[in-house]
Amino acid sequence: MLKVLNGVKVLEMGTFITGPAAGMYLADMGANVIKVERPETGDPFRAFKGGLYSPHYQTYNRNKRSITIDTKNPEDLATFDELVKEADVFIQNFRPGVADKLMVGAERLQKINPRLVYVAISGFGKDGPKKDRPAYDTVAQAASGWLRLLINPANPRVVGPAIADAMTGFYAAFGTLGALLEREKTGKGRLVEVSMLEAMTHFNLDDFTHYFSVGEVMNAYSRPSVSQSYVMECKDGKWVALHMSSPQKFWDGLAASIKPDLFEDPRFADRPARIEHQEELMAVMRPIFKTKTRDEWCDILAANDVPHSPMYDSTEALEDEQAKHLGIKVKGQHPEMGEFTTVRFPVSFDGEKATSVTPPPTLGEHDEEVRAMLKAESGMEN
Repeated sequence: MLKVLNGVKVLEMGTFITGPAAGMYLADMGANVIKVERPETGDPFRAFKGGLYSPHYQTYNRNKRSITIDTKNPEDLATFDELVKEADVFIQNFRPGVADKLMVGAERLQKINPRLVYVAISGFGKDGPKKDRPAYDTVAQAASGWLRLLINPANPRVVGPAIADAMTGFYAAFGTLGALLEREKTGKGRLVEVSMLEAMTHFNLDDFTHYFSVGEVMNAYSRPSVSQSYVMECKDGKWVALHMSSPQKFWDGLAASIKPDLFEDPRFADRPARIEHQEELMAVMRPIFKTKTRDEWCDILAANDVPHSPMYDSTEALEDEQAKHLGIKVKGQHPEMGEFTTVRFPVSFDGEKATSVTPPPTLGEHDEEVRAMLKAESGMEN
């Protein structure tokens, strides 16, 4: 595990994705993250597949320890407060007002520890007409204008992973790092707040910039048309993706690969023409790509320096020779749950990669360890 955040102590009282993701991003860089969970049930994401160790939970909770605390119990609340005294960061993603009811609001915790960076993640923000509305990934994608860019008008349905959840967690971690850096100068913590709506509208910046700048309202095909992006089915039923962009050399390579006289057709002679006639170009390309297997096409495209990739699924992507070279897949061993396989943190520092991982904790796995640590620290102070 990377240790650039070694010594940073984080309490994460997160559920589902946004809060746990923020905690995981910090943990991946070496922060000491203690996941504070309710007794018996813990993070609700634990039980999404039955039991208390679902793949949903596993995704965002590696490199952490778990302690069970009921803050409505005076003894547990005292334990929690001892943790707060020594913490650098506290993360929660409750609806506005819930943290105060649980005795973990920002005002109370920062009185205990003025250096604490308190991170509050919400759906629509802490105030305003929609502050109390429930917000999940699809809701935030839709409210931010992002979902509209993913929907196929011919078959309108929600597609893809939980982008809003993961990105909100990312922005929360990003803001946390800024607050920690500032604290080195001021000695004082911050209240860091981010909503899913704000995170996703920022992530959707390209869409809004086109509207503000030239009045263009983008749709699902706007970017793929301008970037000249394609997916093509091959003879073996597998798919290849192309991103041609604007350099003519890439188009020359594609023409050499599939149809040397491609540019003799005025519909495809230059970039503006190809953008205008993308549907017709796809109609020309589809039967050609059906004549060879994906591997054959990848060899041909690579030989002609065409920007492309096999359109992998999860069984294939990490077995690619480049992914293997980079060591993207990593494993850890949990004493109870066995082998844990995941994707490593993507950032390297001075050439060092995060090649090791601690599997997600079982519920309350570190109850005794953390409480013993607090007791020992208390004894040292006395």
